[in-house]
Amino acid sequence: MGRSKKPLPLLEGVTIEAVAAEGKCLFHWNDLVVFVPFCVPGDVCDVQIRRKKHSFAEGEVVRFVEQSKVRAVPFCEHFGVCGGCKWQNLPYEEQLKFKQQQVYDQLHRIGKVELPEFRPILGSVKTQEYRNKLDFGCANKRWLTSEQLADETVQKNTPAIGFHITGAFDKILPIEKCWLMDNLHNQIRNEVRDYAIAHGLSFFDLRQQVGLLRDLIIRNSASGEWLVIFQFHYDHSSADTLAQSEQQAHDLLQHVADRFPQITSLMYLDNQKCNDTIGDQDILTFKGNDHIYELMEDLKFKVGPKSFYQTNTEQAYHLYSVAREFAFGSSPSGKSGELLVYDLYTGTGTIANFVARQARQVIGIEYVPEAIEDAKVNSEINHIDNTLFYAGDMKDILTDEFIEEHGRPDVIITDPPRAGMHPDVVKTILRAAPSRIVYVSCNPATQARDLHDLDEAYKVVEVQPVDMFPHTPHVENVVLLVR
Repeated sequence: MGRSKKPLPLLEGVTIEAVAAEGKCLFHWNDLVVFVPFCVPGDVCDVQIRRKKHSFAEGEVVRFVEQSKVRAVPFCEHFGVCGGCKWQNLPYEEQLKFKQQQVYDQLHRIGKVELPEFRPILGSVKTQEYRNKLDFGCANKRWLTSEQLADETVQKNTPAIGFHITGAFDKILPIEKCWLMDNLHNQIRNEVRDYAIAHGLSFFDLRQQVGLLRDLIIRNSASGEWLVIFQFHYDHSSADTLAQSEQQAHDLLQHVADRFPQITSLMYLDNQKCNDTIGDQDILTFKGNDHIYELMEDLKFKVGPKSFYQTNTEQAYHLYSVAREFAFGSSPSGKSGELLVYDLYTGTGTIANFVARQARQVIGIEYVPEAIEDAKVNSEINHIDNTLFYAGDMKDILTDEFIEEHGRPDVIITDPPRAGMHPDVVKTILRAAPSRIVYVSCNPATQARDLHDLDEAYKVVEVQPVDMFPHTPHVENVVLLVR
């Protein structure tokens, strides 16, 4: 017979010491670091160890003995179950302190490069209703907490619209009120849920891949427009079931259009794939336009159903303003208009178009072809004629031949995805030898790795952390490197 596993201990009266990654906190137990969610430094609590590895353990607070003085009251009823805003229990000033420290630690520890004094982090203008986009899953089985599972009075297999729970891909936590976006989005989502239940519409079963209501994406913009996308999953098993699916979808869309005249762009698709991504899907317009406009300074940006746009509009402006200042200096002199700028990972060309007035020319490169088409349109509608955009894999496009053809850049602005830059891209940048590199990052750990690789020819002269996502551990960072 195999040996039975030793039960994991309950640790009583431990003091939470510090904030760790991914919104957790930590304390030390024997020689192990223990990570615990939903608590703050200074809390004294009883912690049940749930997982034990060689160098660390994971635990869960089962009782607060004494609460920390550094604590905020979470404003959301879903806090502690929803994996979203894990830091609502930390005052915002404290969140900013930890984010600043996180950037500092990662650049020092991973980058191992000489660093200047950091600028103080730019906090978000809004700490609630700061997002312009949310995505809600629909499921025929709602997520239930262990308390709800044990409660006889709670209905078990009820449908839900809300957020995916980490580690339970086929279950959805029903959301009544989310504070991340203007309250109209709550009214739209809850109306869809109530209508669907009242009219017997089926909710998606991810395991069986059946059910009509699959996903709901809601976007709004500084111009006051709203874009809503319904993902349906029609029943194609016969002509009759398909016709019924289409009719049910049409009636729901009509109901939403009548009930919410604020929606300027109501769109839908029939997604038969195993996943919810829509980049390769045909999206149809039920009512209004197939896009909305986002405003920034005196520019307009067209945002379609597949467009990437920074989800915190006001902070995106501050982020891009820092990038522009680092690229041209704080008071752009007459010389700045002579500079050739490369904007790598340009997306829909927001940064490229934002800095174009200060440059001789801006060349934007991006992987997603649709985004590049948006970038060209964004130049057009803003009467910007000194941008060029190219679509394709960065390491294949940004080559020595490309630089020979288009000219050696004076400034490179790079805003790569979370994984950072491909080593080949870093090598090409080093060979291109711009006088300045402005590195915008949503992941200071991979940014630090890339700074280490650029260190042979460049010095970091400015570091500006920017908070785009209050109540989460995520932080953006802008670095200026000079040759």
